Amino acid sequence: MAKGIGKKTGNAIVWIILLLLIIGLAGFGVGNFGGSVQSIGAVGKREITTDTYARALQQELRAQQANGTPLPLSEAIARGLDQQVRGRVIIDTALDGEAARLGVSIDDAALRDEILAIPAFHGPDGQFSRDSYRFTLERSGLSEAEFEASIRTEAARGFVQGAVIGGIKLPRTPVDTLMAFIGERRSYAQITLASEDLDMPLPSPDASAITEYYEANAPAFTTPRTKQLTYAWLTPDMMLDSLEIPEDTLRALYEERRDEYNTPESRIVERLVFESPEAAAEAMARIDSGESDFEDEVAARGLDLSDIDMGIVGSDDLPAPVAALPETGVTGPHDSDLGPAIFRVNAILEAQETPFEDVREDLRARAATERAARAIAEQMTDLDDRLAAGATLEELADETRMELGKLDYFAGQDADIAAYEAFREAAEAVQPDDFPELVMLEDGGVFALRLDTVIPPTPRPLEDVRAEVVAGWEARETQARLTEQAEALKARLEAGEAIDTLGPVERQEALTRAAVQPAPLSDALFALAPGEAAVAETDAGVALVQLEAILAPDSEDPATDLVHRSLESQLVQSLAQDIYGYYAQALVDAAGLELNQQAINAVHAQFR
Repeated sequence: MAKGIGKKTGNAIVWIILLLLIIGLAGFGVGNFGGSVQSIGAVGKREITTDTYARALQQELRAQQANGTPLPLSEAIARGLDQQVRGRVIIDTALDGEAARLGVSIDDAALRDEILAIPAFHGPDGQFSRDSYRFTLERSGLSEAEFEASIRTEAARGFVQGAVIGGIKLPRTPVDTLMAFIGERRSYAQITLASEDLDMPLPSPDASAITEYYEANAPAFTTPRTKQLTYAWLTPDMMLDSLEIPEDTLRALYEERRDEYNTPESRIVERLVFESPEAAAEAMARIDSGESDFEDEVAARGLDLSDIDMGIVGSDDLPAPVAALPETGVTGPHDSDLGPAIFRVNAILEAQETPFEDVREDLRARAATERAARAIAEQMTDLDDRLAAGATLEELADETRMELGKLDYFAGQDADIAAYEAFREAAEAVQPDDFPELVMLEDGGVFALRLDTVIPPTPRPLEDVRAEVVAGWEARETQARLTEQAEALKARLEAGEAIDTLGPVERQEALTRAAVQPAPLSDALFALAPGEAAVAETDAGVALVQLEAILAPDSEDPATDLVHRSLESQLVQSLAQDIYGYYAQALVDAAGLELNQQAINAVHAQFR
């Protein structure tokens, strides 16, 4: 039996707490699923409970809404999010079964330590409070036994995961190969030819040249497939002018958000903790005498500044001497909740007080927007019913506050209502025989649309785009003639002439692949051997390049080591994910999977 929980598992437990709090406090409507159906299926003999699936699905919906976009379950299903959620709970259930088979668990002492360490269960004194524990779990819809069982399950699952992917290492060859590709450098000489370097001015294109270019580049002069749409929509902004927000409501809102508009003094602080008051005093004495400084003392303890950074801390939450320091600097030793410490104050952020009058309009806008969004939500049932009864979009606009609009929509359009992702998705998906359906917008608004006509891609008349065609022909012809000139210079270079005799030369030293731009130039250059030359297009025209030296990655550059470690980390992570995925799927395959679609549908029904 495992005796403790590692850092990874501890983080997972905190995640569980946050998830449960979101579920319990959000009032979303799924606490305990209940009913006669208790599972949506099983992995082997281990059931996937309806509560587990409902909570996981609810978490996914909340995660989507955290981006400011309310997501109905119907849209989540259309995006395949429900399948992703089921995939996760299936794998978790398989891992739980394997952990049980292996006898992996945590003992009571470790369980107790984890619960005592969770901040959500602490009282005003910062210590564990049984009342807070009981209250939080009640709000989350869980009993103490259920919650503690979930900790044991999550911990056991974490042990199995760690055993599968822990300690994965890669041989040096793939990392070094990628590092050579990314970090190798080139020194080279370059002659750039631009339009002003043409041997002869471009002639004006005749009619046949214009026609040839127009026909050869027909897609560039063709309107995209277009859907002519009619839509009715209503957004909170459309309702703002008609909403009156009472003064007392604004003042109440100000009081609710007083902490947002009135912030006490705070400080950006670092705290270096010592094992004893004597060690802290000795370190402070060295700093005061100039024998060392704060960074030296941090390094002497084997720490980085990031390890001791407290961030922005309210002055009331700091030891009195630290809060009273009149300017930035080092002070100590002082007692802290972690022991004797030396503090460095890096900045003092003054208290800010914003009176009600200064934020009245902001409060009104917020309150009106929220009220408008609620008003729209209250109208959705009526609007849905009207559409279901056969009302047209024109009738909706006449009989409700919705406004009618028309749009010639094509892929990539993002103006007006097409700025909303929900509208673009609906516009892409709508078919000629579809009936209008009410869809929510990201800001709490709603819309319904109808496809009137589909206009296929249509060539624009040559006379309408003649100027664009001429400009395109001139650009193509200029590039072709510059390339021909550059190739002639390359031939002379290969015949033995020095590049410096062929034109103005610009030399670049020790540039990596990413530093050589654009991509065609970089690709051509890095394919050369020393002394060889190539012609490539650039943003400025056409370049003739001659490679002078190939250099290995710069081992003295700290960035090289950083990139090397980052590559290794990414490859290890990718390999770990693959191994874990194969392992989890193998567990599911070995145990066998059964799903009850009726039970799944019953869970979904609770979200509608």
